[in-house]
Amino acid sequence: MRRFFYIIIMLAILAGLGSQALGERIKDIVNVKGERGNPLIGYGLVVGLAGTGDGAEVSKRTLASLLRRSNIAVAAKDLDAANIASVIVTAKLGPFDRTGSTIDVTVSTMGNSSSLQGGKLLMTQLEGADGRVYAVAQGSIILGGFGASGQDASVTKNHTTVGIVPGGANVEREEVANIVENGEISLLLKNPDHGTAEGIAGAINSLQPGLAFAADAGTIRVRVPANLKPTQINAFVNRLGHLQVQTDQPAVVVINERTGTIIVGQNVSISTVAIAHGSLTITTEEKEYVSQPGPFSGEGATTESFNRTSIKAAEQKGTLRVVPKTLTVTILAQALNQMGLTPRDLIAIFQALKQAGALQAELRTM
Repeated sequence: MRRFFYIIIMLAILAGLGSQALGERIKDIVNVKGERGNPLIGYGLVVGLAGTGDGAEVSKRTLASLLRRSNIAVAAKDLDAANIASVIVTAKLGPFDRTGSTIDVTVSTMGNSSSLQGGKLLMTQLEGADGRVYAVAQGSIILGGFGASGQDASVTKNHTTVGIVPGGANVEREEVANIVENGEISLLLKNPDHGTAEGIAGAINSLQPGLAFAADAGTIRVRVPANLKPTQINAFVNRLGHLQVQTDQPAVVVINERTGTIIVGQNVSISTVAIAHGSLTITTEEKEYVSQPGPFSGEGATTESFNRTSIKAAEQKGTLRVVPKTLTVTILAQALNQMGLTPRDLIAIFQALKQAGALQAELRTM
């Protein structure tokens, strides 16, 4: 029941937020086209592990190749890979990361290394999708957990085969963001909606008529004023981002049956319906009994054991209740709360309402 009350509170909060006249900042609900990051990836080698390496042949060959670059001739078969591990190194090059700046990298094991604790990533080139090197990574790995083991026992906390190197990569090649294209700036809605797109265009046009228009549900195109200097573009985008608009959203009910979580959007409503919901409980019990032979039973009489099955069925009464047509999430929450339903009951009822055509919303199941 506690989780059910949490859900009701969440519904009330959503309803309260929807009833407020306060809008959202444009910068919080859109992305500016051209301002995006680029993923980077590379193959690397981690050394300094305390016997938790992968012991893989590829790790040995990589280390042998590295030593040959330092004019040290050694065969891969002569190396012990207990303290080294092959890893995949990933990072994200932001649109405003410039040459000489640093970015964080994530290090993930490839083989059967049990932990990267105490390891150090050797110099690793990070490439983009075009095959060019954009950053070079190296440094000590930080884990979000730990692991320790002895001869007969071990303990592990969190994930020890993935770690990060904060600021571990130096940017060698930058990807310059270009947000102005053909004299326009495109704003991309994170949650496309025709109403929200029109609202954003209207808010921008309040600054200067004819400055923006909604190209579709997810794109708003903004014309850069002709008298605006290149050095003023950033201030112009910042001014647009601080404008407030009232967001709109479709009516949606999201259900996670694994956890019993229900999220109801502010525009969800139901038609007038009568709901009865009960549950049937069947209990099966196995009991073992022993039969003893009576006095003077004669030869061959033995003690016997046997099982008896007891089955009980109990069905809770389901009262037929009329739920009036709801106009807000608050009213809907109050109506369902009066029925004393659990989250599992609510999930079943929402699914049944959708089948009956009484739920005026999209039902999404996770």
